[in-house]
Amino acid sequence: MKKKHLLHRTIIIVVVTLVGLYLVIGPRRWPTLQDFKWSGIKASMASNIQLGLDLQGGSHLVMRVRTEEYLKRVTEEAYVSAQNAAKDAGHEIKDGRAEAATNSYRVVLEPADASKIAQIKEAIDAKVELADTTVWSYAASGNQMVWTMTGTAQRVLADEATNQAMTIIDRRINALGVTEPTLQTHGAQSAHQILLQMPGVSDPERVKEILKGQSRLELVHVIGPPYPAGASTYPTREAAIESLGGTIPGNRTVLPFKEKADPTKAETQQPPVQYVVVEVPAVITGDQLSRATASQGQGGGISDWEINFTLKRTGAEKFGAWTTANVNNYMGVVLNNEVSSIAFIKGPIYESGQISGRFSQSQAEDLALTLRSGALPAPIEYLEERTVGPSLGADSIRSGVRASLFGLAFVVFFMLIYYRGSGVNAVVALLLNMILMLAGLIVFGATLTLPGIAGMILTIGMAVDSNVLIFERIREEIISGKTIPSAVEQGFSRAFITIIDTHVTTIISSLFLFVFGTGPIRGFAVTLVIGLLVNLFSAVYVSKTIFIWLLSRKERVESLSI
Repeated sequence: MKKKHLLHRTIIIVVVTLVGLYLVIGPRRWPTLQDFKWSGIKASMASNIQLGLDLQGGSHLVMRVRTEEYLKRVTEEAYVSAQNAAKDAGHEIKDGRAEAATNSYRVVLEPADASKIAQIKEAIDAKVELADTTVWSYAASGNQMVWTMTGTAQRVLADEATNQAMTIIDRRINALGVTEPTLQTHGAQSAHQILLQMPGVSDPERVKEILKGQSRLELVHVIGPPYPAGASTYPTREAAIESLGGTIPGNRTVLPFKEKADPTKAETQQPPVQYVVVEVPAVITGDQLSRATASQGQGGGISDWEINFTLKRTGAEKFGAWTTANVNNYMGVVLNNEVSSIAFIKGPIYESGQISGRFSQSQAEDLALTLRSGALPAPIEYLEERTVGPSLGADSIRSGVRASLFGLAFVVFFMLIYYRGSGVNAVVALLLNMILMLAGLIVFGATLTLPGIAGMILTIGMAVDSNVLIFERIREEIISGKTIPSAVEQGFSRAFITIIDTHVTTIISSLFLFVFGTGPIRGFAVTLVIGLLVNLFSAVYVSKTIFIWLLSRKERVESLSI
């Protein structure tokens, strides 16, 4: 055995061990003496090691994206756009409607002059997405023009809505600071369900409110006389429709106007719900927002918070052109199909604007968060909700730690009895394996779950298996008549190929589990892979270094305790 590399190997092992120990028990700041007392070590470990839902407690939600609402909205928007395109081209539309039923979405237009159907279709095709034959199939029946959404398009759009909802939910959860949430599809693809697990969430109801809020922002033209006349509001929806002549035309809609309640006043003193007539489509939508922040208004009261927003360049140009042409007209801020505030336009507005309306601080911050993340394409409904309490998580931790300690103790006992002095070598390598495995979880930002603890226990067994292969090979070499240094050298070199084979095949299997598995299975796979990689260092490199040190103490070694 060569001794000249002993110092280098020892330095590497000491450095790796100290770094691993500090990653596990050290604070993420300049340490103090208190940090290395037992209470400080426990606090640092709790901060450094991220625990999953099953260990830390938290919320488990299964949601369904109501894709039928999304497809209905797509159909309605296509109908309004088609009607406006026909009118802009100078064609009169006598009747029309957007039909939305189960697996059936249609746009129907009835021109006043059936002989101009071809011209109307040409005008609509030039401006509206109804011309996309991959989404809509067209047919003329009598004096009606009918576009029907294809079945393939329904599936594709529904899947897109689900994926978009997942992206937006991910943004909102990350903005809340939830540690290592699990977000993935759930059940069959056609179910459009989403699974969300949030470890350590202390207020799941607030999270649910943020998730379910569509926060669909629209800036619209409120129909009525210009300033200084007041904004035209109506006490009932029927009164608003009556102002339109008894029917709602395609480029108008009626929305409720409800100011935020004033928390300083009694419920009977709150402003009543009113109704306003607005023009559709909206001037701009929330998709054109680039930034939204909450700030306290000049009044400084608890219900005087506002949301300041900034528009993207294209939205700013469009909004600036519209406000320039509509000075002194009234504009409404629509949130989730409800007008939250109305103001007259004093002059052109381009990049930025403001939403006010008696928001509290938490309401303003939550609304700004959801506006930044974007609007959900469709409402979501909760199919399942479970809360894992911290007591259950503590029980899981105790059970997992107890199993790990019992397994470790039994393995240590077996190695010391069966391999005697060399068993100490294996025990040292095994303890270092545990430390470096936890350090690896911290370095890669992995979350420790109950299946992850199972992976750690399995790694203990595989670490011992590596030492058993090496020690048995050394015994065989000694029995065959080799000298002790030669037997140790041959034992490590010949067992190494077998150890590499077993570790590589297990790592490949774990990678498949990670790629195709769900949250708990992935946690098991991550822990197992990290443990196996660490084991190659501890069971081979560290163990061999200990043997080199033992054999370097004497010129001639006649026996080995193995």
